[in-house]
Amino acid sequence: MPDAAAPTDVDLVATQRRTVRVLAAGQVLTGVAFGATLSLGALLAADLSGQEALSGFATASVTLGAALTAIPLARVAGRRGRRFALTTGNLAALAGIVIVIAAAATRAFPMLLVGIALIGAGNAGTLQSRFAATDLAPAARRGRDLATVVWATTVGGVIGPLLLAPGELLGAAIGMPRLTGAYLFSFAAQACAFALYVLVLRPDPLLLAQRLDREHAASTPVSPSADRPALARFAMLAVAASHVTMASVMAMTPVHLSHIVAPDAVTLAVGVTIALHVFGMYGLSPVFGLLADRWGRIPVIVLGQVLLAASLAVAAAFADAQAGVLVALVLLGLGWSAATVAGSALLTEATPLAARPRRQGRSDTLMTACAAAGSVLAGIILGLSGYAGLALWALVPVAVVCLGAAVVARSSVPLARV
Repeated sequence: MPDAAAPTDVDLVATQRRTVRVLAAGQVLTGVAFGATLSLGALLAADLSGQEALSGFATASVTLGAALTAIPLARVAGRRGRRFALTTGNLAALAGIVIVIAAAATRAFPMLLVGIALIGAGNAGTLQSRFAATDLAPAARRGRDLATVVWATTVGGVIGPLLLAPGELLGAAIGMPRLTGAYLFSFAAQACAFALYVLVLRPDPLLLAQRLDREHAASTPVSPSADRPALARFAMLAVAASHVTMASVMAMTPVHLSHIVAPDAVTLAVGVTIALHVFGMYGLSPVFGLLADRWGRIPVIVLGQVLLAASLAVAAAFADAQAGVLVALVLLGLGWSAATVAGSALLTEATPLAARPRRQGRSDTLMTACAAAGSVLAGIILGLSGYAGLALWALVPVAVVCLGAAVVARSSVPLARV
């Protein structure tokens, strides 16, 4: 079906279902690509720089790359559609993977950060998939459709970190630099995602939604909505603060595990811990999407903060126990999932269709920029006060979101609808 076609009611429902399936498949592939390399960033940064305190620069670079490209990619999506924006992100990630491998081969730390930043740019495109799932979604299913695409990342995100050990074996067999073998899997997965979006994501959901909105089609589930900037700002705050909490602690976990686990078991411990953390991030997202549709967006955002606080309490209390760190990382992922699914749905609903790509891009920029700064600070805090101290400091953004929710609760906004 060409992008310009105006579907019937039945066609529109079928188109949305197909779009969600395609986006979900793309998330599986990009989840493999990103998950296989996310764990390696801090280890490569520490190895190439020779300073563990600089390990946080890896996560900072990936989030900074996403922050710098989120708004441009959103503008591209608004003008040329989701398909063009997503494939542009795939190409950036492919270039970044090549540069990271070259940096490891030449022991060039600055080059490593450039490559990781480009992978982050690819992740900025991947983040837009969750918003693409809402372009044609009816309000009653918006949270669930968004969460379905987020959930699909579970498959790739869990498999990706588990490919670290096989990747090292493969890389060593063909003479690749240490800690880069898993990037072979990442490259293949990104290339497949690129082909999927080019060939199958048709019609483009955002372009079709924009046309339906312009024509004021009475039968479409996508209709002009009132602008609620206060709610949109709270949604941005909730998503950004939850992300910086998650990213700051997660970024330092591989380095912390390298101190409490036997040297020959570090790769396995990091892979398993990050895999379970990623499962926490995405595995129950359909549940949180369903709750967001039934309970309202803001109550589920608050639930996410409760889970994040529980995670940080466990991390602080059991920082020297591998099992305690693992439990904390799973809870950390669950809290992030609840807040991100509900916050993203709230941002979409609080924004008219014409302004959504721009505001969604701003939200992703804020989210990733805050996480970049938080990752750098996390490395410093880890060196000064340890993993337990880092967990306690990470409670600050959780408290800020809870305060914001209390302000919204005192406003005239009916919470049952949001």
